[in-house]
Amino acid sequence: MSLRVMTWNLWWHFGPWEARQRLIVDTIRDAAPDVVCLQEVWSDESTDQVDDLADALELHVARTDAVFYNGQSFGNAVLSRWPLERIDDERLPLADGSPSHRRVVAAVVDSPFGAWPVASTHLDHRFDRSADRQAEVRHLLELARDWRGDPTSDLPLVVGADLNAVPDTDEVRMATGRTAGVDGIVFSDVWEQVGDDPGHTWLRNCPYSADSAWPDRRLDYLLVSWPRPKPVGNPIRAWTVGHGGSEAIWASDHLAVVADLVAPD
Repeated sequence: MSLRVMTWNLWWHFGPWEARQRLIVDTIRDAAPDVVCLQEVWSDESTDQVDDLADALELHVARTDAVFYNGQSFGNAVLSRWPLERIDDERLPLADGSPSHRRVVAAVVDSPFGAWPVASTHLDHRFDRSADRQAEVRHLLELARDWRGDPTSDLPLVVGADLNAVPDTDEVRMATGRTAGVDGIVFSDVWEQVGDDPGHTWLRNCPYSADSAWPDRRLDYLLVSWPRPKPVGNPIRAWTVGHGGSEAIWASDHLAVVADLVAPD
């Protein structure tokens, strides 16, 4: 038995967004995830990207509260083939303690395996903002310690995230237990366990990142809380999707990460 999860930053309302939306739907449908964590989803007065995706793919949805910038919202969402209930929507803090505009949304999925908690988040993006991302990761760990329930018996928390950080950074090292974080909880990095290549999700051959100063990096993660009941939540395999549609139009400026996780019998 397994749970298929997917995480993807959809590049907000940038670029050829109407053509990209069709590719996004096709890519998610082909990957056939049970649960999808999305970042940079948008809406305006007439269109809601998440609702459109949920309708096209026949999925249930929970999202961050809409925060608008120049008439368009920017946020995160969890979609599921089974009913789900949003349990939290939090702003993440900056290093100085002030609230950032980055958020995390958490939901409980009514899966055939039981109530399975899932969260989607997106950390600060500037290359020089490691201190802010560390504060955001610490708060995420504190929240996750409550969302996961009883680590000896409950299903583990799955987090889909654009961490905007590569694996050897202090913020990712904190999340995965390599440096001091929050007592009693760390995350397993699914790609580190079963990925079979560098797992880059930000690529120099993507037409939208051609002028980027830092392509060919792994920025997007599927994370599973630990401790957890063995072997539930352990990754079976992981892969990336979203590698273009044509030379000029890709679905997003990020690839999506997909993984199959061990589920209870």
